[in-house]
Amino acid sequence: MPINTVHIGAGAGFAGDRPGAALAVAEALAVAAQQGTPAFLIFEMLAERTLALAQLERRRDPDAGYSANLAALVQPVLKLCLQHNIRIIGNFGAAHPQAAARRLRAMAQELGFKDAKIAVVSGDDLSARLTPADLAARETDGALLKDRKDIVAANAYLGAQPIAEALAAGAQIVVTGRVADPSLVLGPLAHAFGWDWSDWDRLAAGTLVGHLLECGPQVSGGYFADPGCKDAPDLDRLGYPIAEVRPDGSAVITKPEGSGGVVDLRTVKEQILYEIHDPAAYLTPDVVLDLTGVELAQQGPDRVAVSGARGHARPDTLKATVCFESGWFAEAEISYAGPNATARARLAIDIIRKRMAVLQPGLSLRADIIGVVSSFGDSAGSDLAAAVTESEDVRVRFATRHAEAEVAKLLLAEVEALYVAGPAGGAGVRRHLVPQLASASCLIERDLAAPRMELLP
Repeated sequence: MPINTVHIGAGAGFAGDRPGAALAVAEALAVAAQQGTPAFLIFEMLAERTLALAQLERRRDPDAGYSANLAALVQPVLKLCLQHNIRIIGNFGAAHPQAAARRLRAMAQELGFKDAKIAVVSGDDLSARLTPADLAARETDGALLKDRKDIVAANAYLGAQPIAEALAAGAQIVVTGRVADPSLVLGPLAHAFGWDWSDWDRLAAGTLVGHLLECGPQVSGGYFADPGCKDAPDLDRLGYPIAEVRPDGSAVITKPEGSGGVVDLRTVKEQILYEIHDPAAYLTPDVVLDLTGVELAQQGPDRVAVSGARGHARPDTLKATVCFESGWFAEAEISYAGPNATARARLAIDIIRKRMAVLQPGLSLRADIIGVVSSFGDSAGSDLAAAVTESEDVRVRFATRHAEAEVAKLLLAEVEALYVAGPAGGAGVRRHLVPQLASASCLIERDLAAPRMELLP
């Protein structure tokens, strides 16, 4: 019997998303599933930096490398999803999808689901197939990878086909590493509707739905509210989005009834344009999406219809992100309060700049007075010097980076010394030192990636 509608909800839009937020979405999907509508729940949790940090974690512990927030986000909905055949797809596998799948199996077994079918999509990791020189030769727009030996991770953005294959094999949970964000949604749609992988318009429509859901509640009022300009009510109980998708790929974007936030033309337009480099040619592994003919219509409270996406043949290459070690980042803060606080903060900056010029000549140093100049400041300090804002409650932030940890630590020691060797009233020093990662983009031939799907034994 032909499928008329598929419901797909978003349970997370990044690795640190709100635990429990997916529960209301899963409950709404359960109602649809009970009525015979195929239902899926996606967890998009893998930014580029998140994956690089996961690779570092796997180096330290061979059993780690998947999302640290996996259990916190999935546990609240896992029983409900398995009971009602709401299939879960998530890139929470990060650098170690197999380990994430084993963790999910253990979670399912603890809930009494001994035979839950879990699939792993892998093959995005390029580190065993391409040398640093190979990657450098394929870098786009720069030469960050030239002569690099300290590669942390190199991962290709896989597409939706192995996800669809996993669902066709009966998987109730599909765990991926690096796949393109909208592919998490396109995979279930292509599987449920039986779309051909050369039906570019339908693949484009499904990719647009994926793009709308990939950042979780950004399309339902999160990262949107600006009081008095763009109001989104009750963000403390923000509803995460659900897409009701038709066989032609047209969809209605909505959220659980009674939840906070808002779905309207403004929120949908903002998310459509989010991170789009070319509205006429948004490149994904599955299709080139053309947004220029997309139409939106408000169908009622918190219901926006989306249609008109068009597609072109997929690119010949895949994007890959390469992360590499980039020295150490040191950051320290100290507070000043009361009369003349801003002047004392400026004096602290002057002291630290002069001290560091002696200890480490040429070191790049940034200093901000939060509340005076920080977000729009600059490392040279000219914006801060020109600022006239005065405050009786300020916090000074210092930051630097260097290839050697011991050099970066010099700044931390000098800021702490301001307690007794600086202006009056300095307090609340916080300091930390972390390894710095940088990234570069490559375009690789499709046959250099090896996407594969396997069911967990």
